[in-house]
Amino acid sequence: MKLFSPLARGLVLVTCLALSGVAAAQSQVVPTSEFYFDEDPRTAKPIVAVQGEGDALVDKLLKAIGRNPRAKAETAQLANIAMAGGRPQLGLELYSRVTAQIDTNDGMYRPVLWNYGWDLYRNGDHEAALAQWQALLQSRSVNAQWMPATFALVLWQLDRKQEAVQWYAAAVRTEPGKWTGADRYAELLPDWREEDRAVLAEVQQAWAADPPGWR
Repeated sequence: MKLFSPLARGLVLVTCLALSGVAAAQSQVVPTSEFYFDEDPRTAKPIVAVQGEGDALVDKLLKAIGRNPRAKAETAQLANIAMAGGRPQLGLELYSRVTAQIDTNDGMYRPVLWNYGWDLYRNGDHEAALAQWQALLQSRSVNAQWMPATFALVLWQLDRKQEAVQWYAAAVRTEPGKWTGADRYAELLPDWREEDRAVLAEVQQAWAADPPGWR
């Protein structure tokens, strides 16, 4: 697929304000709660404003954005397609367009930051991914199920291993039957890449060697 050839028909992008390459705050990122049971279903899911695939989907999204340049869901969906399709700079510009329009009271705030974080992570920008997820952690009192494994993963990648193990311990405290071992990762984390589940298994091994207690 020739990704985004329809862009020549007039999509105007804002200046990139993305966090890529900007270091996340270096204060410790540790569990703020003992347990993480909240499902947080409106956050941890892909943003799908328009159904379809390939160039036809891109064309639909561009038309929707052309009709309404402030179409947040459509712009975020297009940003995800760009990041996944090898156009990270375009994806960052599109995400910047969306994040400039939302605040913590906006219903799009949490799903946009969650998806933005994953797109940054999958493009290798672990610092910027952490910044997005840390903003969600701090935005309101939500102890979401996705948080322990996700923070354990990204912090381990950043060589912040003690913090990563603390987050993994939060997953085990919350649901020990799921997280004590690594044998259920494919079931529990079906949308993760195998390489990311392998990284989490390293965190699990470090946790098993020296499980931290809850402070």
